[in-house]
This record gives sequence, C-alpha cells and structure tokens, in this order.
Amino acid sequence: MATINPYLTFNGNCEEAFKLYKSVFGGEFTYLGRYKEMPPMEGHPPVSKAEAEKIMHVSLPIGKATILMGSDASGTFGGFIAGNNFSVSINTESQEEADRLFTGLSKDGKVTMPMDKTFWGSYFGMLVDKFGFQWMVSFDQNEKK
Repeated sequence: MATINPYLTFNGNCEEAFKLYKSVFGGEFTYLGRYKEMPPMEGHPPVSKAEAEKIMHVSLPIGKATILMGSDASGTFGGFIAGNNFSVSINTESQEEADRLFTGLSKDGKVTMPMDKTFWGSYFGMLVDKFGFQWMVSFDQNEKK
C-alpha cells in the first residue's frame, strides 16, 4: 500500500523552516541535500552559484508513517510560484505500483518529470493532474526489505 506525504516548496527559506519543524516535531532529518550536490542533468543548465547552497530536498519523519518533505524552488526548474508550492508525494511498494499510479494520475494532465531512476536512488516522477494538483510518485528500492 502506498503512503502519502506533504511536500512543501519554499522561496529560499526551506532550511530555516525545517529547523523550526524539527524543533516542533523532534526527530532527525533522514536526508538533507543541497543543489550543489546534484549531478548535471541533460536539458537543464547547471544550478547557479546563488542557488548552490539552497535545499534540493529534505526529509523529516513526523510520525510512524508520515514524512514531511521539502525543498527550495530553483530558477533552473521553474522557480517559486506562490500557491503552487505544495505537492502530494506518494511512496509506493513497487515500481509497478508507481507506474500504475503515475499513469492514472497523469491522464489528461501534464507530466513534468517522467518516471525514471534518479541519482539519489529512487524511481521517481512528477506530474500535474487534470485538476491542477501537483503529484510526486516514488519507489525507493533501497528502503524495501
């Protein structure tokens, strides 16, 4: 069964916000990566020096099955748009389930990142459904036993 988590996008203050969330919810970040750690991507210019230290992704478990996730918006990937700074992230139990959910949710919508293996080890994709909601679909084979 898939799990659903909130994914928040910030306008340069993700690290500050997640320090607050960590102080409120407790726990430790299971991942905190910066844009400077991202390898070059075909079709995208390199991340600017101004964005290098911004948060590419951060994960903070806030319950047994819930992870609060976030990142800073990057001009390389569209920038920050108030009102569009929230996504629903789905973590699946198999690559097949990820493909099925991604295909169903993207029908008549817009794929913004096709499902594919990523440099951080997940099978991952992003889309906007036909109703305008942003989704992230992920299968992390490394977390499965």
